[in-house]
Amino acid sequence: MRYTTFGRRTGLRVSQYALGTGNFGTGWGAGAERDEAKAIYERFVEAGGNFIDTADTYQAGQSEQLLGEFIQADRDDLVLATKFTVGARPGLGISRTGNSRKNLRTSVEASLQRLDTDYIDVLWVHFPDALTPVEELLRGLDDLASQGKILYAALSNFPAWRVSRAVTLADLSGWTPVAGIQIEYSLVERSADRELLPAAEALGLGVTLWSPLGGGLLTGKYRQSDQGRLSDLKFLVHTESTEQKAAVVDTVLAIADEVGRPPAQVATAWVNERSRRLATSAVPSIGPRSQAQLNDYLAALDIELTTEQYDRLTQVSAIALGTPHEANARQLDGVQGGISALIDGPVVPVA
Repeated sequence: MRYTTFGRRTGLRVSQYALGTGNFGTGWGAGAERDEAKAIYERFVEAGGNFIDTADTYQAGQSEQLLGEFIQADRDDLVLATKFTVGARPGLGISRTGNSRKNLRTSVEASLQRLDTDYIDVLWVHFPDALTPVEELLRGLDDLASQGKILYAALSNFPAWRVSRAVTLADLSGWTPVAGIQIEYSLVERSADRELLPAAEALGLGVTLWSPLGGGLLTGKYRQSDQGRLSDLKFLVHTESTEQKAAVVDTVLAIADEVGRPPAQVATAWVNERSRRLATSAVPSIGPRSQAQLNDYLAALDIELTTEQYDRLTQVSAIALGTPHEANARQLDGVQGGISALIDGPVVPVA
C-alpha cells in the first residue's frame, strides 16, 4: 500500500486507504462480531494500512471499544481518527450531543477511555449542529490540541461554506488549523464535485471519501437480492432510483466483464484513480464487514483502468454543476476562444 501526506497543511503520513470501522460490533443489530473485526483489522495492518477511522456513535460505542483492544501493540504506528457530535448511543441528554465545548470535552474523554489511549490523531467533528458558533468549536478543538489529547482537527459532512469559514477563522486566530474534510463520494454520489472537492484542493485540505461503493449499490448485488446494508441497516444506501444510477451500475458491470474483476473492485478502482488525480491528497475510507470484502478493496489497488474505461465511468456518473459553475464555464470558454482567435488569427496592420 502506498502512502501520502494528509493534505498540504500537515506532515501526517497516511495509507492509501483508511479503514472505516462502522461495521466493528453489532450494536446496530448488524455488523462484524469481535473475531471477524479483529481479523479485518489485522489483515489491513498487514497490508500496510495505518489509517484507522471510527466514531463514538459507531455500533453504540462498540467500534471504539473493539479498536481499543486491537490497537495496543501498534498504537504509535497508527493514525487513529474518531468523531464526535451525535453521541455514543441513542437517548443521551441535550448536553451529550452537538458541538458545544461541553459535549466536545465529555465526548473526547469518553472516546479516549473506550479506545484505551491517551491521544487521538485526528478528531473529526462528525456533523455541523447549526447551533454552536464556529468560534466556540474551534477554540474547543484548539484547547484539546494544546492539552495533547488530539493532534489534528478536521470536519466531516460540513458544507463547503462552513469549511472555508472555519479554515479562515482558525488561521487568522492562530488556533489549531483545520486539517481536512470527510465526505461521501462514489460513482453514484458526486455532489462534492460542485464545491467541497474544489475547496479542499484550493485550501490544501486532506480528504477522506466514505462509501466508495454507494452503500453496496455498485457491487451489483441488489439486482439479485436486497440482502446487505439495504436490508440490515436501511440507511446510508443508494438504490437505482434514477436512470443515471441505473446507467452507472450498467457501466460498472460492463467494465467488470471486460477486465475480469468483480464490480466492487472496478467501482473502487475508479475512486482510487479519481483520488490520485486531485490536487490534494484524498483517501478512500473503506468499510468492510468481512475479510472477503476487505480483500476486494485491497485487490482494487492493483487494477489499472484504461483511459477509455475511466472516462466512460466518469462521464456516465457526471453531475450537473449548476449555478454559477456552468455559467462561469461558458464565460471562460468564450474568453479562451477570444484569446485563441487573437493569437491564431490574421495579423492586422496597425495604421
